[in-house]
This record gives sequence, structure tokens and C-alpha cells, in this order.
Amino acid sequence: MTQTAMGGIGEFRARMDSRVFTQADPGFDDARRVWNAQIDRRPAVIARCASAGDVATAIGFARERQLEISVRGGAHNTAGIAVCDGGMMIDLSLLNAVTVDPAARRARAGGGALLADLDAATQAHGLAVPAGLVSHTGVGGLTLGGGMGWLTRKHGLSIDNLVSAEVVTADGQVRRAAADEHPDLFWAIRGGGGNFGVVTSFEFALHQLDPVVQFGLFFWSLDQGREALRLARGIVASLPPDLNAVIAAVNAPPAPFVPPEDQLMPGYALLLTGFGSGPEHARLTGQIRQSLPPLFDLVTPMPYVELQKLLDEANAWGSHCHDKGAYVEDLSDEVIEVITERVPRKNSPMSALLFYRLDGAYSRVSDDETAFSGGRSPRYAAFIVGLAPDPGLLAAERRWVRGLWNALQPHAISAGNGYINGTSEYSGAAVRASYGTAKYARLAQIKAVYDPDNVFHLNANIPPA
Repeated sequence: MTQTAMGGIGEFRARMDSRVFTQADPGFDDARRVWNAQIDRRPAVIARCASAGDVATAIGFARERQLEISVRGGAHNTAGIAVCDGGMMIDLSLLNAVTVDPAARRARAGGGALLADLDAATQAHGLAVPAGLVSHTGVGGLTLGGGMGWLTRKHGLSIDNLVSAEVVTADGQVRRAAADEHPDLFWAIRGGGGNFGVVTSFEFALHQLDPVVQFGLFFWSLDQGREALRLARGIVASLPPDLNAVIAAVNAPPAPFVPPEDQLMPGYALLLTGFGSGPEHARLTGQIRQSLPPLFDLVTPMPYVELQKLLDEANAWGSHCHDKGAYVEDLSDEVIEVITERVPRKNSPMSALLFYRLDGAYSRVSDDETAFSGGRSPRYAAFIVGLAPDPGLLAAERRWVRGLWNALQPHAISAGNGYINGTSEYSGAAVRASYGTAKYARLAQIKAVYDPDNVFHLNANIPPA
């Protein structure tokens, strides 16, 4: 810690309503941990904030002492932007309450809430908001980048359902961002990431959702890859709004429903989920089994909250990770050739390639309505995730991730950079290309209003105009 920060730490602690950690304090190492074990940074101060007022105080303290600021929501970002070296980590983990107004179909989630918190609170009333696929992801980081998952085809992105937000800006002011108040800021935080302030509360519109969904997982071996991916492409092309699918290249889980000889085998999977559409899900299940019998499958009703936890174990805290993403218009035969050539080259059974289908409600929102970095035309979002159990094995997975990403580039759309939440690499040129010239320029102008000194730059940064 710098001598300047040490000199004022007692006064800072006295002004805060919650815990402040320095490197000498018990619990500091736990407080600085983030999801990706590859990240090992030591902030000078960690402010575990209990209110928007605490956040404002922490920002003021850091700026007075010229400390770099990072913001921790769920700490799930692969690049580890929640934590910095020698600066101030603003920790929102105490701001994790979720309140639901079922009559108004509204939920308010604290900036430190996790998807599990949001899903549990809303599903208690038979309601939901579109979010991601891993329940220990933070609501904040996911939403500020866009927020896509199982409900995106039916109800859009998380940001398409955001009604308002409480934002602490770089000057320490607590502002409400909504269509009728600071609409420029409201536009920018719906896809522009953490560039514009610390969001301490999100208000979402909710949708009715049956607590039980119809789930199916179908798995094929590597040598069935081309046929399996073409079948999946055909299934997805005709999906009604009440169904969604994720296409994956993964290793079979060591689960009881998987034959012992197939456990941990690399291959291809189709995950098919129906929301209140039992007959159609059953029809497609039969079509899949008849068209290309899988090595094994699992078809079962499942609570939505358990669906949202399905990938938790495969993405557990403590793994070493590097990822990149891209958008492709379709799983063309050329894209399938890239996939089937590159997938067998991965080394770690933990690494995965996932394709989310984006159309329907996703495409009914115009491209300029929010700051979201991807176009709104129908497409797939590819997530190339290299995971390893220890740091020595990550280098090979990083090469696999980058090699597959490079091979997809001739077929990629939206400048080739993919979803802003799905990458470990935030070069200035890539960020600019992801948003496009006009949207990037508009974001830079708004950044100049709310953060002219670029205080919040540990992110997919957009410097002020």
C-alpha cells in the first residue's frame, strides 16, 4: 500500500458503514480472490460496501489518493477486472438483496447479487428475468454487458428488461438512470459495461415462467461431429419461441446417467429446453433420437432454478481460464468444418465451445436502442472457453482458444470480436470494433459527461471523448 493511502485509512474506516481491508488485515486474501484462479492481484484497500453512500465514500477516498479503482460484483469476469494491484477494490458483495413486487412484476437486485439470488427470489413468485447460464455469475457484470441465456429468444437480453438503475458516478453522485431520468446514462449502461459508474441497484421487468421446464441433453462422439452439428442446426432453425437450445463441444460429465465407458469422453452435445411447451419438446426429442441416435441422452422435467445451475460445477471457482468469443450468422458447413477440425485439439477435458442461439425477442430490439456491442440480427454467439485445473496447463488451452477463434474469423460477423462479456482480451482496437464507429463515439461522449477523467477504466474501456 502507498504511504499516502496508509495515512488516511483510519479516517476512511470511520466513514464507512462496513468492512475495510488492507493487506495487513485477516481475511484480505479471501476478499481479493476472484473466480479465475489465474488472476493474482493485491489491491492496497478493499472497501466492502453496504450502501450507495459507502460506494461514494470509497470513490472519493480513492480519487483523493490517486488510487486506481476496480469494482467487484460477482467477480466472475475472466479477465479479473474486479481486482487491481495497489489500488482500491470496491466490493459490492454485501449488496446482494433481491426484492420482488409480484403484482407489478418488478425485481430490484443489488449490485452484488448473483444470478442464483435473482432466480430464487423471482421464481418464488413464478417469475423470471433473462440472465446467464451459471448461477454464481454476478448480476451486475452480466447485465452491464448485455446478459444472454436460456430466456433470450423469448424475452430478450437482461438489458432489454432493465427498467432503471442506481448508479454512483465518478464524482460521487448517486443517480437514477432510466428512460425518464438521465436517459443518456441509461442507454450507455445497457451494454456499455462498467465505464460509467458503479451500479448499486438494478430494477428489472419480470415475466411469468413455470418453475418446471422440459430439459433434454443429447451427446454424440467426436467422429459424429459433422452429422450432430448439422442435425442441431436443423433443429434450432425451426424452434418455436418457447424452446431454446445450446450447442456445445464438451466432455461427457462423470454423472450417473452417463454410461461408465462414455464418461469424460470428448464430443458434441445439444441441450434443448422447453418453457411450457411439453408436446413440442417431446416431438423434437423423438426427432433427434430417430435422426441420429446419441451415445446417451437425458430427458427430464427440471426446476428452472436447477437448469440455471447446470453448468456451475463445470465452471467452479478456482479454475484457470482464458476465453474469447465471436458471432456467426449460422452453423454453415464451413463453420462446422472449423469446429470439427479444432475441437479435438483441446487438451483439457474442462475446456468447452458453446453456441447460444440469438433470435426472436433478441432481434426485435433495434441495434441502436441500447449500447449492446453485438448486432441484433439472428445469429449464434460462440463462447470459446479454455479451462485448466492448474496454471501450468493453461498455456496450451490459451493457444487452443486463440487458434479456434482465429479459424472462425473468416465466418464471423460484427467485426469478429463477439460478446463483450465473453472475452479475456480487451484491447482498445477490439473494443472499438465491437461497438462500431457510431455507437463507440456516442459512448465516448457520454463517458465524457459522467467520467471525464476515466476513473472507471478497468473494463472494456471506452476513454472519454
